[in-house]
Amino acid sequence: MNIVIVDYGAGNIQSVLFALERLGLTAILSADPEVIKAADKVIFPGVGHAQTAMEKLKKSGIDLLLPNLKQAVLGICLGMQLMCEESEEGDTKGLGIFKGKVRAFNDTLKVPQIGWNTISDLKGPLFKDILEESYIYMVHSYYVPLCENTIGSCQYGLTYSAALSRDNFYGTQFHPEKSSQVGNQILKNFLDL
Repeated sequence: MNIVIVDYGAGNIQSVLFALERLGLTAILSADPEVIKAADKVIFPGVGHAQTAMEKLKKSGIDLLLPNLKQAVLGICLGMQLMCEESEEGDTKGLGIFKGKVRAFNDTLKVPQIGWNTISDLKGPLFKDILEESYIYMVHSYYVPLCENTIGSCQYGLTYSAALSRDNFYGTQFHPEKSSQVGNQILKNFLDL
């Protein structure tokens, strides 16, 4: 299987590579639109600032490529947020794959939310063999409100989207590559799509 991880200078790429190796798979890191287009599966990870990340995507033309991919695409953390219409972080216009605006947690909450949390209201093939209230690992200061694309939710001061899906596109606010056996199963489910 030809798995490509979108390389646009955002963090957590190494963790994703290691997680795939634990599953016995290798992936290619690439910012080349032709290589990404030829992949069987595309993983779009990210840790960092939305505006800076979008500028990097625009420089390479990946911002125009990603929304038009036909194979399964998984956005992780910032990757998922960039797949939304817009973000309050840097007042950034996103890729418009998922509906809604990424919002900042209010000042009464400690941010970033770092650590283990539970996911619920799980729907679809990404969560095959995953139990409600399973623990996953989070590191984020922004969230996607519940919307028509929500396929899993989390609670941190409010209930928000832990995962999104539309057509061949999937996103997780949490880091499956750091979420132990649950995360490994979610990655495996994505690769089995």
